[in-house]
Amino acid sequence: MTTELAKAWELFDSGDPQGAMRTLRFAADALPSAEIAPLVEKLAQGAGFADLAAASAALTADPAGAGALYEFGYACIGRGVSHLAVPALREALRLALAPRRGLLGRARRTPAPRQVLLELAVALEDEQRHAEAVGLLQEHDGLTEDWPDRYLLVHNAPMDGQVDLGRQVFGALGDPDETWRPAAERIRHLLARATVATPVDRQDLRGWHYTLTGGLLTTVSPAGFHQGMTGRWAYLQDDFGACRHGLERLRAVLAAMDRKPASVALLPDRGSRALGLAAARILGLPTAPYRPGTADTLVVAYDLNECDQELVAQLHDRAPGEVLYEHATCWTDPPAVPADVSTLLVQTVIAPWASRMRFTEDGERDDIPADERSAEELADAICAADPEPDAGDDDAPADPDELLVAFAVRVNATWLTGARDRVRSSGPVPSSRFA
Repeated sequence: MTTELAKAWELFDSGDPQGAMRTLRFAADALPSAEIAPLVEKLAQGAGFADLAAASAALTADPAGAGALYEFGYACIGRGVSHLAVPALREALRLALAPRRGLLGRARRTPAPRQVLLELAVALEDEQRHAEAVGLLQEHDGLTEDWPDRYLLVHNAPMDGQVDLGRQVFGALGDPDETWRPAAERIRHLLARATVATPVDRQDLRGWHYTLTGGLLTTVSPAGFHQGMTGRWAYLQDDFGACRHGLERLRAVLAAMDRKPASVALLPDRGSRALGLAAARILGLPTAPYRPGTADTLVVAYDLNECDQELVAQLHDRAPGEVLYEHATCWTDPPAVPADVSTLLVQTVIAPWASRMRFTEDGERDDIPADERSAEELADAICAADPEPDAGDDDAPADPDELLVAFAVRVNATWLTGARDRVRSSGPVPSSRFA
């Protein structure tokens, strides 16, 4: 037993299944799937995942079986642990492509290579290993068909920054059937956005964010830009001034693009309502509760992941002239619908009105309690705050209003087009994150 697997078992036996799974996540590619299957079976039983537990037991019983490896990988994808699926499906694909010989010359039960290939590509995509997915599908192009096979190549190529490859392959695809027509439309919109956004490299966070999601990112984090964050935040204790700065940048974008909402639609959670009320005052607009399908409204959210998810789902189909604004967009767990405008990208955000961490000069922790004021009073605080942004690090690239406005004008013709489809990948721009 390897050191990593022994550590995972030790964590599991000590009552820490999450720690055991984290250990497996980082070690999965180096461990034979059959060796981790007994532990995965135990973890799956504890989580109530009967299908994954059964697939793990079957792999333990048939450690070299392509069918068992495939079923294990398939179950892992379905249960959100695609990192465990990748090595199992790689081995299943190798076996599926090998000459089939079994006892007395009978072929051993083996899944079709194309079937395994597609599941492996999906697992790699889930893990945001887009370059590997692209290479895999190109290597085995002879096994693939247009839909959905080569569509997976078209989708993963831009996620790895290879827009030209995606455009080339997409142009050669035949017409999709009804099932895949929405996917084709998503790619058409993405490629159109890439043409106007023209992201220049893997540090162009604003350009890639727009290309992949259709959303305008109005601020780029100045903290640790060249030390691994590349414009995103990992952890941020937000403040009222940053909220005001975000609204000022929203105002500049709307003016530059000649977009004139008739009103601000207020979402019911306190943070979003406060930000919406502040936006209405700054923009000089009336307010009304959010109603799906209302045209020419500015829908304001502080953090869409903290909103009522049934309500958020109704924002998928954009009403004519509707603009969805989100202050703090989570980039490691993107919301169900991407905002049309985001102030910042963050992994973990502490809202200005939430309890906040603080330390005394002596190093003692002395947290600030939550701000229990009403949404109306919080809106007053946002409007009264200084909108001057944090200067950040000395080596962070400058991001003046003029740069944002020029970008917004450039992409205006493709903005607010298509449905708001969730994009789970952070794309080709790397940023450090909490494990």
